[in-house]
Amino acid sequence: MGLVEAKKELQELSDTERARKLSRFFKTGKGEYGEGDLFLGITVPKIRKVAKEHKEINVDGLVSLLSSPYHEERMTALIIMTLRYPRDKDTFYRLYIDNTEYINNWDLVDVTCPRIVGDYLLDKPRGLLYEFADSSDLWKKRIAIISTLTFIRSNQYADTLRLSEILLDDTHDLIHKAVGWMLREVGNRSKKTEAGFLKKHYQAMPRTMLRYAIEKFPEAERKNYLNGEI
Repeated sequence: MGLVEAKKELQELSDTERARKLSRFFKTGKGEYGEGDLFLGITVPKIRKVAKEHKEINVDGLVSLLSSPYHEERMTALIIMTLRYPRDKDTFYRLYIDNTEYINNWDLVDVTCPRIVGDYLLDKPRGLLYEFADSSDLWKKRIAIISTLTFIRSNQYADTLRLSEILLDDTHDLIHKAVGWMLREVGNRSKKTEAGFLKKHYQAMPRTMLRYAIEKFPEAERKNYLNGEI
């Protein structure tokens, strides 16, 4: 089953009304983070099914699918890459990094980068993440911090904390949410580690970032952080 068949199947699953709702949800209007993105209106379970059925599409076909203007076609390509990655990590890591311009919405990042970028760098130097965090590209910055979810799950917290410091002054809400989420994940495994970071930085953190980071803290403790009383 090849590229043509996969695209045909996705087109057959399209839903115009759902596509309209997704366009609003993913902020595709002028000046918004998803400006110009196009949707077919397909649910994620259906996308995953198509990806599994067509996971042997060759690399050129995957690049073609990944460069599609349609969000769901890009997601299909990325899910196929996560399925193929364990068998050929070098190829699919490189393919991912070489095509980040098409990984351009938060769900595309979140579903895939821990499984590919995070896994690949688990036992390797992680300078790329710092390059991404220092870039002006919203999605590269999100890839940088969300990829550390894999490290956190291996009880490695240092890069999450260092990248969080780099991104502390970022102005975009999607970065605030991503950093707060990763700090919360650190706290789920080591509250002492998260609390040490927060004690140093919580008063300077964007409100959304802080709220995400302390979401699972006891209510009284959350109020103390939000009121600047730690």
